[in-house]
Amino acid sequence: MKHTRKSLVCLLLVLLLAAAALTGCARYDVPVTTVQSQTEAPKTNAPETEAPKTNAPETEAPATTDAPETEAPATTDAPETEAPATTNAPETTTAATPAEGEKQELGEGDKLFYFDVTFSNGETSSYAIHTDADTVGAALVDLNLIAGEDSQYGLYVKTIGEETLDYDTNGMYWAFYENGEYAMTGVDSTAITDGMTYAFVATKG
Repeated sequence: MKHTRKSLVCLLLVLLLAAAALTGCARYDVPVTTVQSQTEAPKTNAPETEAPKTNAPETEAPATTDAPETEAPATTDAPETEAPATTNAPETTTAATPAEGEKQELGEGDKLFYFDVTFSNGETSSYAIHTDADTVGAALVDLNLIAGEDSQYGLYVKTIGEETLDYDTNGMYWAFYENGEYAMTGVDSTAITDGMTYAFVATKG
């Protein structure tokens, strides 16, 4: 029993000493920590998770290229083409061949007669002659329908229109007719009768 009491007394002393030691340490050695009045949520060390970044390059809508505006080609003002001015050719009174059945009107005057020509190739020309001359020959010479040489028998007609006949060179001549009858006078001495038809015909001598 004595040993038990001693043991209890020793244990009690040890506890007291331990308590005293603890009390002293708490008073002098333990640093005073300030208690935060506000409680904060514990911080976790987990890294903030961000959306994973992809290495794909950012695709941007292609910039709209300003294509050059296509304009309609300017219409070239083509030079206006004008019909060439008609030149007033001088009137010729040579024996042009009118259409068959027509008589070409020539000259001016109060007298009217008809003049027919039959060429060596069989073609014919017909005219309605208006004149104030006294003879058939004078009227036809004035209109440049006949040409020739003066002879002892009067005017020797050699050229009518574009055909020339000369008995001495080609054996042909121009025979002169009045209303279809062989004339008894030369053309330059035959008086004009209104409405009469006078003619020259290429004749082989």
